[in-house]
Amino acid sequence: MRGSHTGRPVMALLDLLGKRWALRVLWELREDGVPTFRELQARCGHISSSVLGERLRELRQAGIVAESAGEGYHLSEEGHELLQALTPVDAWAKRWAAR
Repeated sequence: MRGSHTGRPVMALLDLLGKRWALRVLWELREDGVPTFRELQARCGHISSSVLGERLRELRQAGIVAESAGEGYHLSEEGHELLQALTPVDAWAKRWAAR
């Protein structure tokens, strides 16, 4: 199982998404468009190029992010499905934050 020491897919996913900047990269790729590395770095704010490169590599290996030949990065079909699956978590977080 990708990156899992437990053999549980959900734990492997949470390990990946729990890495610094991973969710921010996904968030910035949620909209249409194919930002280049530099554009994505600017969208993410203070992320270093080495950390962004590492996160993109990990997310590509997981099949969540894809790279368009010479154009930039975008969510794969799996990435879009992941963000849809996180929609209830987003709704819960908004209710929680309002309390």
